[in-house]
Amino acid sequence: MQIRTDLAVESSGLEKKPKGVSITRLHHGKIEEIQVTVETVDAARTLEKAQGTYITLFHPLLSHADSMERLTMIHALADALKKLLPPFGDILVIGLGNRYMTADALGSRVVESLLITRHVKDMVHESISNRLRSVCAAAPGVLGITGIETAEMVRGMAEHVRPAAIIAIDALAARESSRICTTIQVTDTGILPGSGVGNHREGLTKDSLGIPVIAIGVPMVVYAAVIARDALSLLLDDLGISEEEHEKAIEGMVQKITRQGLGELVVTPREVDELVGKVARIIADGVNLALQTELSEEEIQLFSHDEM
Repeated sequence: MQIRTDLAVESSGLEKKPKGVSITRLHHGKIEEIQVTVETVDAARTLEKAQGTYITLFHPLLSHADSMERLTMIHALADALKKLLPPFGDILVIGLGNRYMTADALGSRVVESLLITRHVKDMVHESISNRLRSVCAAAPGVLGITGIETAEMVRGMAEHVRPAAIIAIDALAARESSRICTTIQVTDTGILPGSGVGNHREGLTKDSLGIPVIAIGVPMVVYAAVIARDALSLLLDDLGISEEEHEKAIEGMVQKITRQGLGELVVTPREVDELVGKVARIIADGVNLALQTELSEEEIQLFSHDEM
């Protein structure tokens, strides 16, 4: 049974280390960083991921981490972004998703907490203005509400703003429930809005927009089939059923349990509203730190909450 996932680290076949893929691992305290680089067309086809770099940051209790661990994650995210972003030029940040659906509201929540500077660079003292990187942002909503493809909106904004790069932020789908609100993926391959739940829209990529697109995503849902499969697998293991029978039995039961008249179901935690808010703040702080390299952390915090 193929379960879609937006995370490169969950790609089927990655454990076999296919040719054309490089993997590096680092640890920052409790935070695990895995960088997967898909170098060739054949490797991209094998992993079903676009060529490029995928940096995954994982903390098993990210939304409940203490202040020091949160700060470590913020710095790790900022460092990951710096590897992929151009060092100079305007940045356009796009918060993807549906702000009225909590599990899909990550993008808009992040945009609300960003340090936006494009409109104030000519209004503040030169000692500050010279140290600010120009940043603008938008949360354009989804096609079902606006009637306009997100890619069409972003293309229009990009033609007007002419940024050096776009940062797109979206909620993702994962294969493992332990990834929900514990994993942040940063990639230079762009993003396909809605891909995690099988609702494919036109992509936001360098090929489609003509400028680099850095995507930041956090899993907010898993397929119900994943949970059903894991539970059934444990049950059949306890019953001592052979591996071949095991797989056939699981496949049949999962189909019956999760797809009776309702189609594919996705699951998100009950406390998702609290989780989204905490993770959105971590991402916003990481993006601010990555972009405003000439400001101190204290200045970023001050300007993020006060009018300049």
